[in-house]
Amino acid sequence: MELTDKELLQRIIEGKEKAMEQFYHRFSTVVYRFAMRTLNTPMDASEIVNEVMLEVWRKADSYAEKSSVKTWLLSITHHKAVDLLRKNIRHQHEDDDQLQSVADPNCSIDDFHEAVSNEKYVAQCMGELSGNHRQVVEMTFYEELSYPEISDILGVPSGTVKTRMMHAKKILLSCVSRLLNWEKK
Repeated sequence: MELTDKELLQRIIEGKEKAMEQFYHRFSTVVYRFAMRTLNTPMDASEIVNEVMLEVWRKADSYAEKSSVKTWLLSITHHKAVDLLRKNIRHQHEDDDQLQSVADPNCSIDDFHEAVSNEKYVAQCMGELSGNHRQVVEMTFYEELSYPEISDILGVPSGTVKTRMMHAKKILLSCVSRLLNWEKK
């Protein structure tokens, strides 16, 4: 008979390693995929899986049963991923460098609209966004969530969501302009 998620947590609290092994097998892929959405780096996502599972082993008793075990686990995952992003200074430097570059004034609006409608350009430029910026763009345009909904999910103020979107749009505009100019040469 398979144990429920809550039963597994109770056994983990009791120090049962076998329960932790089962918990890991049940949730490691879920945690990895969720971390990948934020980090977009397999190595970082794997690191987060390990950190989250270690946190579960050490602090399983912190589960308050206010939500499902999966929701609790993904909340831990989100916070660990955000912490890793904050520690990773290179993301901040990349964003600062990208924001300083501006769209080419020689790029016509027709060329820009053509480029934005081309999936190749969009995919390439999305890859240049930091995890936080990409996450807001994906949630807004692909998940069709409102800023308040995104704010609730990420646990950040609505103003932060708006600011991230503003920076993401500037980066995307710069990237598309750069690609258009490169292609014309």
